[in-house]
Amino acid sequence: MVDITSILLFMLVGLIAGWLADVVVPGIGFGLIGDMIVGIVGALIGGLIFGALGVSAGGLLGSIIAAFVGAVILLVIIKLVKRS
Repeated sequence: MVDITSILLFMLVGLIAGWLADVVVPGIGFGLIGDMIVGIVGALIGGLIFGALGVSAGGLLGSIIAAFVGAVILLVIIKLVKRS
């Protein structure tokens, strides 16, 4: 069962990761809500990548790092597709 605290924490991690990824990969500004969505999707991508590599990202900082890596990958792919 998922409680409201978990949802809010997941959204906060997504927001932080999306904002950091937006700073690292400039030129694709999505705004506050867009950064949160990019971070949440990035968390899914990062979780899949870290899981496939057998890397454990535990705790809040690990979650932010995994989400950040996934968000950067997502933004790079969006930038490449947008350029074409």
